[in-house]
Amino acid sequence: MMFRIGKEEVTAVERVVESGSLFRVNNSLQEVDKFEREYAEAIGTKYALLVSGGTGALIAALVGLGIGPGDEVIVPGYTFMASASAVLAVGAIPVLAEINETMTLDPKDVEKKISKYTKAIMPVHICGFPADMDSLCAIAKKHNLKVIEDACQADGGQYKGRRLGSIGDVGAFSFNFFKLISAGEGGCVTTNDYKIYQRALIYHDGGAAFRPYSGDLTEPVFIGTQMRASEILGAFMRTQLTRMDGIIADLRKVKGMFINAIRDTNLFKITPSNDYEGDLGTTLALTFKDENTARKFKDADGFGGLIPIDSGKHVYINWAPIMEHRGGHCDAMNPFLMPENEGLNMEYSKDMLPNTLDILKRTLYINMHCDWTEETGNNRIEEMQKSIKNFE
Repeated sequence: MMFRIGKEEVTAVERVVESGSLFRVNNSLQEVDKFEREYAEAIGTKYALLVSGGTGALIAALVGLGIGPGDEVIVPGYTFMASASAVLAVGAIPVLAEINETMTLDPKDVEKKISKYTKAIMPVHICGFPADMDSLCAIAKKHNLKVIEDACQADGGQYKGRRLGSIGDVGAFSFNFFKLISAGEGGCVTTNDYKIYQRALIYHDGGAAFRPYSGDLTEPVFIGTQMRASEILGAFMRTQLTRMDGIIADLRKVKGMFINAIRDTNLFKITPSNDYEGDLGTTLALTFKDENTARKFKDADGFGGLIPIDSGKHVYINWAPIMEHRGGHCDAMNPFLMPENEGLNMEYSKDMLPNTLDILKRTLYINMHCDWTEETGNNRIEEMQKSIKNFE
């Protein structure tokens, strides 16, 4: 679901097609280069690297941090599986941790999961909900760990006045069809660390050794892969970026209408946030006392929503390749079988994160839209208020 798209995106693509310069290297348009500069400025980092997708951004970010076999990375048990599979893609082991009622990584459980093998913490700003970056960064500093922000669902979100993806050592974003700004696919790595940026740059382009910029690199060029962005993607995303702040402002306005109208009830509570003002505004989350009440309210006449336990792919119990230790296409490339990872925390079971499962069962999500008029919003609010009265 793209929030906003128009003739400006068509014009941007036409500009690239008519130029005949679709490859990002050695062309006069430099759409990708310009987007990277503009996105870094928007997020508040020195560097940004446009790549082909959010999963690729996570992998490149982990490579940038030097994560590999013998390392553990702490990941929440509630996120898209890519957060954990990216860790496996670099040969490391994902260690799953609880979320709390903010729907994000629980700092208390993170401390419990730290071992002598832990190298990084990966807070995920799921649904645009900011993770508790103060606590998580403090834990990382205490234990000399890196922080990689998975901001794939939080393009443009904030935490205490800072953009998500600019607070940890490195951030990763997604621009696929379901994100706030989108080109159907795409992703980005952001960082203030030149070494991390260089390593991500080298990894994302298997031809890095032959690029004009190779002579300026201070990191030795190693063999990478291919997740380069085309000039079409760069031009499209430059246009989408101009829409980002307006979309966020309108989403927050709509969500604020809902919160103000339904907050005075004993049926549920507005799900707590680590930063209400920085919340992206895409999702209204309600916390119920139990699953049964949440489901009855969801199914009430004239009302809808999603119980996040039902999302499947975002809940660790459904990550079959990880739960069953199928972390590579062959045994030699499977991190779970690598001798460097022997003794690491890779024991997974479906009951290992009881708090996470409990929270996911009794929370209800309602999607917001930036283009809802005041009338549309009020009509939906009235439907919710009727449902609330029927329960109270």
